[in-house]
Amino acid sequence: MRHHVGGGRQYCGAIGKRANCQVAVSVHAATDTASCPLDWQSYLPGEWTDAPERCRRAGVPDHVVHQEKWRLALGLLDTLGEWRLKAPVVVADAGYGVSTPFRLGLQQRGLSYVLALTGKEVAHPENAEPHQPACGGLGPPTLPRYRTPPRAVSVFAAEAGAGRFTEVTWRQGSKGAMTSRFAVLTVRPADKQSLAAAQEAGGGRNRWDGVLPTQTLLAEWPDGQNTPTGYWISNLPATTPVADLVRWAKMRRRIEHDYRELKHGLGLDHFEGRTWHHHVTLVTAAQPSSPSGGSTQKSAHRPDPLPGPRPPPGPAEVLDRHLHHLRTPPAHPADAPQTAQNITKHY
Repeated sequence: MRHHVGGGRQYCGAIGKRANCQVAVSVHAATDTASCPLDWQSYLPGEWTDAPERCRRAGVPDHVVHQEKWRLALGLLDTLGEWRLKAPVVVADAGYGVSTPFRLGLQQRGLSYVLALTGKEVAHPENAEPHQPACGGLGPPTLPRYRTPPRAVSVFAAEAGAGRFTEVTWRQGSKGAMTSRFAVLTVRPADKQSLAAAQEAGGGRNRWDGVLPTQTLLAEWPDGQNTPTGYWISNLPATTPVADLVRWAKMRRRIEHDYRELKHGLGLDHFEGRTWHHHVTLVTAAQPSSPSGGSTQKSAHRPDPLPGPRPPPGPAEVLDRHLHHLRTPPAHPADAPQTAQNITKHY
């Protein structure tokens, strides 16, 4: 693992804890019924860029530097812009939703978004107004501030009350309609980075008027639960139909479907060599021709229950057979691949 680009002990989303793995950021096109990866970027931890000789031996170009995942995600969206593709609405999990720089980057690019939150993020209510504390006579005048401290968005959602939540159906699932209760609130994010951005937009610290910009908060409170369970933040206006906000918020399921298919059906996490981009390109190219083709539409005809000859191998099986022959020969004995159990990748 030490000699595989970007490999190391880091958080692995596939198993929900730290493990020896490689990590990548991806961007997908998705609708309610189909999706497909558009671009990938491997993540290079800081421990790699702090060891130039290690990068050089692994073939990492000298100009490549460590970038946070949210920066890689913005870079992928910029690449789509160069391809003349623009996302109508950007959706992402809480790993990106909690990043204020990522949200500001989307805003600066003119992109609408619906991003998941953990519920711990702090904010002020929409009607909160700053006041000017009296000057104590020492130092410069005190800047405006809010009379009450910010609260977690989960608190705002709970205080709205169950009566504020309405039932919304966003799609048909395998067991019937997918339905839950949702509410749309307006808040003013109050983290330090949002405050700094508001000060900069207002012309600097001495000219900031103290009013933070508003954002739309979508909260989910399913029947049978004592408190809300899901939260999303958006720069779309609060007048956006709640059904549209819910549909975009739940679009993440399509990306999860992509990852399950890419891993379990096409071998995304079976990579054992060093030409990772070669591997992920082949896997991505194979997805449209896989049995599901990136679609959740099911055939209206039932399969023939009678036994018959074994069907020809599908694209996933053919790809899996050939992936093991695509490894780059090790240039150094220490770079030789380890066992599959030790270097299974979780993206």
